[in-house]
Amino acid sequence: MGKITINGYAGRAIAGAGVLALTLAIAGAPTQAHGDKVKTPTLTGWASLPALTFVPGSEPSGSALGTAPVNGIAAPWADQPVQGFSGVLRNADGTFDVLSDNGFGTKANSADFLLRIQRIAPVFGTHEVDVLGGINLTDPDGHVSWDLVRDDRVLTGADFDVESVVRDADGGYWIGDEFGPYLLHFDRTGKLLSAPVPLPGVTAPETAARTGTAANLGSSKGFEGLAKSPDGRYLYSLLEGTVTGDPAATLRFNEFDTRTGAYTGKRLTYQLDAANLAIGDAISVDANRFLVIERDGGQGATAVIKKIYLADKRDRNKDGLMDKTLLVDLMNVANPKRIAGFGTTFTFPFQTIEDVLILDDTTIAVLNDNNFPGSAGRAAGVADNNEFITIRLPKSLDADKRILAQR
Repeated sequence: MGKITINGYAGRAIAGAGVLALTLAIAGAPTQAHGDKVKTPTLTGWASLPALTFVPGSEPSGSALGTAPVNGIAAPWADQPVQGFSGVLRNADGTFDVLSDNGFGTKANSADFLLRIQRIAPVFGTHEVDVLGGINLTDPDGHVSWDLVRDDRVLTGADFDVESVVRDADGGYWIGDEFGPYLLHFDRTGKLLSAPVPLPGVTAPETAARTGTAANLGSSKGFEGLAKSPDGRYLYSLLEGTVTGDPAATLRFNEFDTRTGAYTGKRLTYQLDAANLAIGDAISVDANRFLVIERDGGQGATAVIKKIYLADKRDRNKDGLMDKTLLVDLMNVANPKRIAGFGTTFTFPFQTIEDVLILDDTTIAVLNDNNFPGSAGRAAGVADNNEFITIRLPKSLDADKRILAQR
């Protein structure tokens, strides 16, 4: 297939028949027929975007990282890296929108990273990922009431730490932030539509430092997960960390009404398996069930717990917690066809796994956040790529059809 340029990116042409082929490959898995049954979660597709992928003709970045190489890569860079995927959405043409996080890990070192939604297309036949464009997040109308890093009001990783995303009815985006924690509403061009919405009763250290309010949440422990109800009215924002005073290893899962623009006061409680774990993402399956990524902080040889749970808000055992059922152990995925040269047991040994998406009732996609250039889970001393995998499930999710149709 020939090369084309879209929004400044050179990539594979994916129009017409190419889009159909890509969509079928993702939904039905490139190495396994759509109707095949599996007895255990099984890898069906693997593609990888190199760590050293940049937005061409953009702006310099990484100036606050120092010049000493990290995992073999030295900053600064002449352009913006395409990295750190912390949320994923499916598009009707077979491409995906992925949310890059706040940049290089902290508010202090990410002022020259522009917050951005990237558009990508995995090509499982060649195990590559094409980058097809993207949009920067901006606040030209001045909805953020405090000072931003840039006078042009292009948002940076020192302004917000964006970690989760859903699409609204108009093709725009609701995004969960960790510095507030805030909910941020953008249109399809990336323009902020309204003032950041804080979570009542919860303050992250970054906001505490700006406002003088006492923090009751750990740094970088805000909205790591954001799910949308099948009818699109409600959002469910899942904190990554436990609020001070709450029982150990419990996380607040708050309901937000998009019609009123306010939290409803309804709150679920998600229980981590242990206090040293964190969540990586949360998405809806139907009106009651969610997929939640739960993980430890290890990578490579120290990665142990990287799991996806099916969490149910109906609390059938009446213990006040969401019910949990293990769906996939990402450290133990069957790979009988040895896809991409991996062994018959595939592992996803990354420090931060922050993206899950339902492709059909028996297929999910999972992506990592590569913390460019800081994580080295696939090979010690080598900066991780952003990997995009598909997994066939042994049992149907029976997802709400509106969730499966959401774009």
